[in-house]
Amino acid sequence: MIAASGLVETARIHRRGEIRVAMEAPLGIRPGEVLLRVTAVGLCGSDLHWYEEAGIGDARLVRPLVLGHEFAAVIAEGPRAGQRVVVDPADNCGRCALCAAGRTNICEAIRFAGHGSTDGALRAQMSWPARLLHPIADSITDDEAALLEPLGVALHALDLAAVTRRDRVGVYGCGPIGLLLVQLLRRAGVAAVVATDLLDHRVTAAKAMGATLAFAVDGRDGADFTPGRLLAREQAVDVALEAAGSNAALSDALAAIRPGGRVVMVGIPQGDRTAFEAGAARRKELALLQCRRMLPADLDRAIELAAAGKVSLSPLITHRYPLSRASEAFETLAARSGLKVIVKASTDLIRSDLEETGA
Repeated sequence: MIAASGLVETARIHRRGEIRVAMEAPLGIRPGEVLLRVTAVGLCGSDLHWYEEAGIGDARLVRPLVLGHEFAAVIAEGPRAGQRVVVDPADNCGRCALCAAGRTNICEAIRFAGHGSTDGALRAQMSWPARLLHPIADSITDDEAALLEPLGVALHALDLAAVTRRDRVGVYGCGPIGLLLVQLLRRAGVAAVVATDLLDHRVTAAKAMGATLAFAVDGRDGADFTPGRLLAREQAVDVALEAAGSNAALSDALAAIRPGGRVVMVGIPQGDRTAFEAGAARRKELALLQCRRMLPADLDRAIELAAAGKVSLSPLITHRYPLSRASEAFETLAARSGLKVIVKASTDLIRSDLEETGA
């Protein structure tokens, strides 16, 4: 909501587990930026790290922060006013050697929405560089557009994995990005996709997305030899995509993958530490790769796939909340009771959306 006084409804995390919504004065627009009316924001696993740990990796919460980096908006002013866009949340410097080499996702001077000291999209209005605003087709809804950034991450992960149609691929962790990976693998013609997760409803979703074998595992300490865990380890794969951010999921991937295989770690671990069986990885001479965010071209590819109807985004959305109820949205995210949680920052929120999802 934007008040008549010009104040902007904004949700900030103040400390671990505490989201506050307040009306704030709008900030000035930096050179090269345009004013946006935010329409839909997807809550991500990295947002959950901020909520549960007051940080992510080596980045810590040092002031109340506006989270949100998966978002759609409408340009509010200027020659592109009224244009619906999906926003690339990564504002790289464009000058360093990494940017010159096309590796903008690991630019060391990058500014990322909803991370560190850069406020994100959980507010009714914000500004962002015009070069990072990508038009979207009318066939893509605002809510679906909020899933284009995670789709871009999934595409980047698959590029790192160098999957071929002949490969048998394992996806360990079936949150939204894991489910997008399953879809993309099947769309690419991969005949065998094994998918695992701790939660039954995510396993069911993986089957619906095309996984040829999907089953629940037990992630409790000391649960390595439950039937689900043993099955995960016995299903041999050529390529593994770890999308849970857990040591247990990585352990299953290392046990299942063939010698000489590739493991791409997409998930973000709790507490900034990952542990795995070094002996197994060494004996198999595995390639372990880390996936960080996406490249600009990946977002363009995601838009094209969604516009052509080649991926299903709406089935991933299980909850919608207005910005005024952002705290409840994070509680739902933390409960892991659904798949993708969307926060509707626009005043155009339709009541039936909430009723359909039970939010």
